[in-house]
Amino acid sequence: MAEGDNNSVYQLAAETASLEEQLQGWGEVILMTDKVLRWERAWFPLALMSVVSFSFLMIYYLDPSVLSGVSCFVMFLCLADYLVPALAPRIFGSNKWTTEQQQRFHEICSSLVKSRRRIVGWWKRLFTLKEEKPKMYFMTMLFSLAVVAWIGQQVHNLFLTYLIVSFLLLFPGLNQHGIITKYVGMAKREVNKLLKHKEKKNE
Repeated sequence: MAEGDNNSVYQLAAETASLEEQLQGWGEVILMTDKVLRWERAWFPLALMSVVSFSFLMIYYLDPSVLSGVSCFVMFLCLADYLVPALAPRIFGSNKWTTEQQQRFHEICSSLVKSRRRIVGWWKRLFTLKEEKPKMYFMTMLFSLAVVAWIGQQVHNLFLTYLIVSFLLLFPGLNQHGIITKYVGMAKREVNKLLKHKEKKNE
């Protein structure tokens, strides 16, 4: 293994250990959330979507201003950050923390670190594209933002946010049960069929 690979593995391990230490008070809650997001039980997706739908219905009914909505959300995060580490051990029982749970917690933290690295990598590649190919960068950004603006104009903001949040929360379960892989594979096969069909016509 090259020295660069060794450094990368060491940095990944160090970042994972640091994140584990920061999230230790949230361990039980993170493990429970992981079970729900991966659909360990058949009724978890329904329960998840029910909670999300109820939350967005309340937002629609109350119709808070942007400032009030952001303030309430941040206040909820502050309360959770204060109460969860104190109450979680009493609710779940710290004495029930097993080796398997610790291993799963480590895997979750490692996945979060890797995801953060991917996002940072994409961000750096974007700026690399800006420096190396400014015209392509400009056209890509302009087209992408125009598409996003058009979608935002066609769909109600709250409903669009509901769809995005629902997809993000359902994604781990869809991926875990192979549903995404299945439909992506179907889409690839259809695209290949169309390309082959066009090639035959051109011949």
